[in-house]
Amino acid sequence: MNAADKALGDAKTLSEKAHECIRRDILNGELFPGEKLHIEAISERYGIGIAPVRDALNRLSSEGLVDRKSQRGFFVAGISMTALEELVKTRIWLETLALRESIRNATEDWEEQLVLAYHRLARTHRRLPAEAGRELSEEWELRHKEFHMLLLDRCGSGWLLGFCSTMMDQAVRYRSLSMNVHPSIQRREGAAAEHQALLNAAIDRDADRACALLADHYTTTLEGLRGVIEQDRT
Repeated sequence: MNAADKALGDAKTLSEKAHECIRRDILNGELFPGEKLHIEAISERYGIGIAPVRDALNRLSSEGLVDRKSQRGFFVAGISMTALEELVKTRIWLETLALRESIRNATEDWEEQLVLAYHRLARTHRRLPAEAGRELSEEWELRHKEFHMLLLDRCGSGWLLGFCSTMMDQAVRYRSLSMNVHPSIQRREGAAAEHQALLNAAIDRDADRACALLADHYTTTLEGLRGVIEQDRT
């Protein structure tokens, strides 16, 4: 590898690191909706150069997590109850389609992976105290997405899985912000029971029940966020 190739590789690595750090803090509610992202301040915050930070912000803009406003710079993408309602509605449309197809294509191997993903999620949930630390909360989000994506994994469409993954990331923002403002142990416990029911329906190959449970799961979360988003983030 010559010097030019090494420099290009280092720049890509730093850009990936900046993307990961900024994305994580947006999803976890550490960077708030509407907050201006000053490139110099972000560079100092993460100890990463200005050029990689700019590349990361442009990438996050294409992913819908950052808004790039002409002549004004970069801002954390805003949230609203209307946007959340649209997000939940679209998730239900696409994820129930993917879930139905995934169950249609179910195999024993998929079932075993799903059971393992559920147990990892449940184990992480049991370790969550009333005031969970950031590291443990991030682990729960990772296990949570892993379980939900695995439910859809056998749908047969990489495009559909990609859309579903992006929407899951957008939903994390709302959940993180609401938990930062109004932690709800009751909702966590309810979600744990809903995940168990989803697992059982998928293993039973009952697509109608699984899709109904998934829709209820998202609708219940939506209703739990309604007052918080309207009061604190409009």
